Formats: sequence, structure tokens, C-alpha cells
Amino acid sequence: MSVYDRINQIEQRLQSLEARFESNRSLTTASTPPRVVSGSSQSADGVSFERLVNSMTEGQKFRPTHGISGASRPDPAQFDGFIREASQKWNVDESLIRAVIKQESGFDPRATSWCGAQGLMQLMPETAAGLGVKDSYDPQQNIMGGTRYLRSLLDRFDGNISKALAGYNAGPGAVEKHGGIPPYQETQHYVANVLEFYRVFKENRGAI
Repeated sequence: MSVYDRINQIEQRLQSLEARFESNRSLTTASTPPRVVSGSSQSADGVSFERLVNSMTEGQKFRPTHGISGASRPDPAQFDGFIREASQKWNVDESLIRAVIKQESGFDPRATSWCGAQGLMQLMPETAAGLGVKDSYDPQQNIMGGTRYLRSLLDRFDGNISKALAGYNAGPGAVEKHGGIPPYQETQHYVANVLEFYRVFKENRGAI
């Protein structure tokens, strides 16, 4: 079994657990308006669309709208060269880059979220511009820009991967405000998912 098959199995288990949780929750919160939860990136100032919506709502998962159907899903291995290049340039573990891409877009270079985040690492347009990314749908530019941003978060949080990932999802300001991973279900799930993908990619690095 390839590392990507194992990743897909984990993702299916996570979705199954999430569906079970939401089903149980609906029995006690039927009158609660839906919450938007996301795997997509934040804006340059750390304020995400999901964050604004969540201030008014509770309960439904926010997901990117993918530009490529499941039937034509791209081979993740085709991005290995770009990931290796970004890893070497910004000194970020290749497996961590892959884990973020897996969570953000499922390796779909045309993925676009409802709030406008784009490409493999789901960069918001203003964030991409600040990172020197001219075309977020270009895999090389997107991975290079997303990895650069991840590097800045790792530096900001003294190499703490969990805090850096929380910052990638909710914005670094939220992490600093709460002194760690914010108490947002969305962000907590995001960090847990990426760390699990990271573990599997790390363990199977030789097979990638």
C-alpha cells in the first residue's frame, strides 16, 4: 500500500468520525445555526472569511471547492520536485509541506475555496501577492509561496509546528491572542489532521 493510499484511509476515517460527531451533535443542537469550518488559509492580516462567518453561526464544515473532479484527481508525485525545491529553499520538512497540501487542497492545483483561497496550499490573493506569487494556480509558485509563509510562521512561533499550523489556518494573531492553538473547533481539527498526515508522510518518506 502506498503512502497516498494510507493517507486516503486516514482521511476517510476522520470524515467518518466527524460525520458521527455531527450526527450526535445535531440531536442536541438542532436549533443552533450552522457553523462554517475550514481547511483553507487565512488572509494576510490573519482574518479569514470562516472566522467572520463563525462569529455568527455554529456547526457545518467549510470545505474548498475543488477545480478537478475525483475522476481526474492529479498524481501527488508530480509535485515532488516543486516540494523538494521549496523545502530546500525555506528549510521546511518536505513531509510537512505535503501534509499541508493534503489538508488544504487534496493535491488539486485548481482548488478554490468559497472565500477565494487558491491552489495547492490555498493562498488568499492578498497573501499570495505579499509572498510574490503571481499565479496561485501555478503549482511551483503556489508551493514556493505557501512554504515561505509556513517558514515565517515556524520562525514566529520558535519552531512549534502545532502553533505554526494553527497560524496557517486561523491567522498568527489568533494564536498569539490565545497563547497557543485557538479554541476553535475548525482550527483544532485542522492541526490534528495535518499532524497525522505529517506523521504518515514522514514514516513513508522513502516510498514517496
